Amino acid sequence: MTRVAAQPPADGIGANGVTRRAFIRTTAAAGGGLMLGVSTAWGDRGGVGPALATASPVVPETSFSPNVFVHLHTSGEVEIVVARSEMGQGVRTALSAVIADEMEADWSRVRVVQAPGDPAFGDQNTGGSQSIRNHFQRLREAGAVARRMLEQAAADEWSVPVKECVGHNHEVRHEPTGRTLGYGDLAEAAGNLAVPEDVALKTPNEFRYIGRSLDGVDNLAITTGAAVYGADVRLPGMVYAAVARCPVVGGSARSYRAEEALAVPGVIQVVELPAGPTPPGFAALGGVAVVAENTWAAFEGRDALSVDWDYGPNATHDSASYREALQEAVRAAGRDARSEGDVDAAVADAALTHSAEYYMPYLSHASMEPPACVASVTAEGCEIWAPVQDPQLARELAAKMLGRPEESVELHVTFLGGAFGRKSKPDFVLEAVSISRQLERPVNLTWTREDDLRHDFYHPLSVQRIEAALDGSGRTTGWLHRTAFPSISATFEADIDRPTDGELSLGCTTVPFDVPNLRCEACPAPAHTRIGWLRSVSNIHHSFAIGAFADELAALTGRDPKDYLLELIGPGRVIDIWEGAENAYGVDKSALPYDTGRLRGVVEVAAREAGWGRSLPAGRGLGIAAHYCFVTYVGTVAEVSVTDGALRIHRIDTAVDCGLVVNPDRVRAQLEGAVVFGLSLALNGDITMKDGRVEQRNFHDYPILRIDALPEIHVHIVESDELPTGVGEPGVPPVAPAVANAVFAATGQRIRDLPIDLTAT
Repeated sequence: MTRVAAQPPADGIGANGVTRRAFIRTTAAAGGGLMLGVSTAWGDRGGVGPALATASPVVPETSFSPNVFVHLHTSGEVEIVVARSEMGQGVRTALSAVIADEMEADWSRVRVVQAPGDPAFGDQNTGGSQSIRNHFQRLREAGAVARRMLEQAAADEWSVPVKECVGHNHEVRHEPTGRTLGYGDLAEAAGNLAVPEDVALKTPNEFRYIGRSLDGVDNLAITTGAAVYGADVRLPGMVYAAVARCPVVGGSARSYRAEEALAVPGVIQVVELPAGPTPPGFAALGGVAVVAENTWAAFEGRDALSVDWDYGPNATHDSASYREALQEAVRAAGRDARSEGDVDAAVADAALTHSAEYYMPYLSHASMEPPACVASVTAEGCEIWAPVQDPQLARELAAKMLGRPEESVELHVTFLGGAFGRKSKPDFVLEAVSISRQLERPVNLTWTREDDLRHDFYHPLSVQRIEAALDGSGRTTGWLHRTAFPSISATFEADIDRPTDGELSLGCTTVPFDVPNLRCEACPAPAHTRIGWLRSVSNIHHSFAIGAFADELAALTGRDPKDYLLELIGPGRVIDIWEGAENAYGVDKSALPYDTGRLRGVVEVAAREAGWGRSLPAGRGLGIAAHYCFVTYVGTVAEVSVTDGALRIHRIDTAVDCGLVVNPDRVRAQLEGAVVFGLSLALNGDITMKDGRVEQRNFHDYPILRIDALPEIHVHIVESDELPTGVGEPGVPPVAPAVANAVFAATGQRIRDLPIDLTAT
């Protein structure tokens, strides 16, 4: 196919001729050229010369490439390909450091490039907190293979046994004589060797980068405005587009006034996008696109369309009445998802019983960068630049929509300005591709914040009911958990009307409590909008209900909440609770067993570091919660105060056991970000729907946590030599219950509904 060279952003996409990108570049302390490259030309260390370079599966003949992830050039420069999307989590730094460490590469001579959505690089879906967890060993082996081949090339050059040759800091040393050869000098010879099948990996005490806090390879590009995001790409002859979509999922346009849109200065064309399927899946929603010379004209033209919508079958959906329906659903028996012992008998024999219901509304991802995509469809092929979490899926669906083979579609992954699961759904990519195909020219499609909030794949509204039986000593002997929320699977399959086993295994059926009689049930909850995974998925509402209810049981029995939580968890033991549901995290249970001892450990660390049990003034309280998800254990303590009805979060202590840590600085940052994210949901997250439409528009009515409300955040990493696990998502679930429990400790007021509203009765 014909490759189109992407250009630096122009300085005039808005009505006033000033872009965010231009502003950052002129006010940053350091400047530099801005380029979205599709070649692998060398720049400064860490990819901060070109703002984003993408790798090609075709390896240059002048380089040594034992696998698709490592390219050593004869100059000595090492190119490491990262096949995960960078959205602020530091994945490009962490994954490249793993390879560089095992390769014994000089970090100052390493350059990171981004893998395109090509099957040559394997699975590239960036989600499920699995980038390090699933690829740590694989990438270590990739680096070790390169080191071994370079050692063999040196041994051949010196005619000595390979065991006498040791790769270290970008050169191979012959131990008996002290002779050295640089990696670049060995690249050509190493490239002619067979790739070894078995290689020795380093021991942890030999790590040079793994376990150390490294500066992010993209920090300079991001802070100087050189980093290229989806909306930044410029192509010759490119136009800009905005789409008017039906405010109700499943609706379509009856009529619209194209002539009024075309009367807006700068508007070029109006094109229809076919209505999406039912269920919607990841397809584009359909609607009417306005194409213009700049984004401002496209937005103004869209506003002038005066579309008359057929709102379709979901036009009566109302989140308030839906909540009431789910409340009724959890008060009746649901489908058994996990059953141990005899809960009914435990209730009948109980000295005391207790029940409570918990509510969480629809939630939006609300990442800082709304969806955006640049697409160029020609007779020869299709080229896409987009901030996507799953580039291969986006490529596959684009090819399917075009009716072309996948190899004719080339997708470049830009930086992502946050995502949290939203950008694994490529509906916005398909919109851009559809418009470009109709226009036969490159198109830059931009969503506004309003588009993003009103056409999201929402975290589901949920209602949960938990009932407990207690014996005369206050020990919990029976536990019944009913949960109702629309399933993500309903976005793809019409007959799904309740949570799936996989969703239930995200915190509900995997509850680790040492309770002899335990049952979990899934209750009816048909979907009326697009549902999608959001950072930590069903763990969010399950952890809230379970963590808050555990605190209620402690108060009911007059016990300390931390001590009662530890009693519920029980003694440290390995448990297997995946029966009846596929392991949602895709782990080898023999390598990464579910160990309640590690969960107890994070509870104790968080409590100790927060000063649990210390005396506090009136109106101030501590709350604790813990949760296991994505194979990681997190315990959280919140310290809050309530003064004249105003809630203030003073401090959050979060302890995390995520196994061996690759980059401690990024783990801390991820957990800090998870606290901010979790607080935003607990205090402000509330998407409501009336007549099938989302009522919120922007951050004024869907606020995220502001800096003046930010508490002290203390992250405590538990040292471990276990295999590394996920950190992007596990910090979110315990935040809301810890805060809710702290409010009770401060005021005696129970929080069972989110977002927290202290004025509610």
